[in-house]
Amino acid sequence: MPAEPRATVAIEAPLAVVWQVMLDTEAYAEWNPFVVRAETEQPPAVGNPILLSVRWANGKGTRSPEVITAIEHPTTAADGTTTALLSYVYAGLPAKLGLVRGTRHQKLTQPPGRPTTYETWEEFSGPLVPLAGPGRVADGFRRHAEALGRRVAAITS
Repeated sequence: MPAEPRATVAIEAPLAVVWQVMLDTEAYAEWNPFVVRAETEQPPAVGNPILLSVRWANGKGTRSPEVITAIEHPTTAADGTTTALLSYVYAGLPAKLGLVRGTRHQKLTQPPGRPTTYETWEEFSGPLVPLAGPGRVADGFRRHAEALGRRVAAITS
C-alpha cells in the first residue's frame, strides 16, 4: 500500500536562505517542531547517516535512522528558475526487513521574482505502511513546513 504524505509552503525569501536553514541540521532544535534533532556529520553529505528525533503532534516521539541519498545544491535553469533538493531514505529494521520503506524529499523551487516554494513528501511502501502512520507524518510535514517559513522570516527580517 503506497502512500505519500506531503506538505507545501510558499516562503517570501531567496531560495539560498531557505536552503541554508534546511542544511543547518544542528539548529533544528531551535525551530523545528517535527524533527526536533537531526544528528549527522557537518556539513551533511550524500551517504551520511542521519538520525532524526521526531516529535508527533501528541508530544510523543521516536528516533528514525536515515541515510542521505541526495543533496542537490541550488542550480538555476535557463528560464531563471532555481531549484534544490535534499532526500534521505529510512534505514531502520522495518526497512531492512521490507516491511516499511520510505524516502523523504524536500524540494525548493523559486521562479524569478517569486517566493520560494518548499515542498516535502515521503514515498512510503511496504505491508506495514498503515502502522507507520502516514496521516501523522503528513501532519508533521505540515508543522515542519510552516516552522521553516517562520524561521526564514525571523532571520531575514
